[in-house]
Amino acid sequence: MSWLRIRLTEEQQRVVNEERSSHPNLRVREKMLVLWLLHNGATRQYAAKVAGVSRATVQRYVTAFREGGLDRLRQWNANRPESEMAAYRELIRESFEKQPVSTIAEACERIFQLTGLRRGPSQVRKFLKDMGLKFLRVRPIPVPPKKTWPSTSKSKQLFTTTN
Repeated sequence: MSWLRIRLTEEQQRVVNEERSSHPNLRVREKMLVLWLLHNGATRQYAAKVAGVSRATVQRYVTAFREGGLDRLRQWNANRPESEMAAYRELIRESFEKQPVSTIAEACERIFQLTGLRRGPSQVRKFLKDMGLKFLRVRPIPVPPKKTWPSTSKSKQLFTTTN
């Protein structure tokens, strides 16, 4: 594959220069930085090193720019599917705040009873943590006995007389 230089028009240069530092999405800023470096004559390897991405990622950015221009580079479609439990978020929160659970297994069972969705402990733990709920470790506090048994304790004389 031959190396083709990226050439930007005056308008594209202005947009890329602005968005590489001020775009709200971090990934779009990264893409604009790579494009700016390539426009200024940097190699793809050097642009990857400066941006902190792989050379293959730089190549994907270049391909996206060639196919759809700056609009294609501005797209950021993070594939983050939402859990089916998200629809029951408030019901679950209300139930757990009203009557807290003591184990993850108990939380799994309660969620199954509330929603009909059976989920494993790892997914339930992550879901509850993302909701802002956290498990508190509870341990028994050792308490000294209130009274001692007379048969187990010997009475000691506090003072002795010496004659």
